[in-house]
Amino acid sequence: MVLMVGVVLTAAAALAAGYLLGRLRPWRQAGDWAADQVHFTGAWVRGGVVRQAVVVLVHVATAPRTSWHIMRTPAPSTHRCPEHSGGRRA
Repeated sequence: MVLMVGVVLTAAAALAAGYLLGRLRPWRQAGDWAADQVHFTGAWVRGGVVRQAVVVLVHVATAPRTSWHIMRTPAPSTHRCPEHSGGRRA
């Protein structure tokens, strides 16, 4: 009888936890936060190494395809020399 009550309580707690996680969607909120930090680089760059590590880990965990695409895409050139700009004026 005691075992049955324990099983029922455990199942009820698991269902409640699953319902709350489904309603709150913490992975989506964490992913949105990490994406904002990555796209608007000012705050997370100034935050130091620990903040950068947390942002990168959260972004990789919540958006692995986007993270892989970002890692595989070369950084844009910031070279402003008119001689090397491909004929465009800087």
